[in-house]
Amino acid sequence: MTIFDDYRKCEEACAVSPSLLWEYDLSDFDWWKSRKVVVQRVLERGGLRDYYAAFRLYGGIEGFREIVKEVPSLSPKDMNFACVVFGLRKEELRCYTRKLSREKLFNS
Repeated sequence: MTIFDDYRKCEEACAVSPSLLWEYDLSDFDWWKSRKVVVQRVLERGGLRDYYAAFRLYGGIEGFREIVKEVPSLSPKDMNFACVVFGLRKEELRCYTRKLSREKLFNS
């Protein structure tokens, strides 16, 4: 994971960009209950600072990686990115297994 190796060195107070969660009221936002939404938005549209902030919120790269597995939907491009960067197999991703089960249902 060379792209994010220096996230601990980011001493600035990184925060997830409010524009990623534009439809939510962030003044009373429950970051833990909404972790899948936050991780999905960071994967889809986030910048480096958004990733750093999410890593700090969810227990580092490993915690973020575990939440990635639970995200219910991602585009094929975002799935591939997550697999490459976080060392995952697509079969580990809930969004991939959901996609396969939907295809199987529609093709039967």
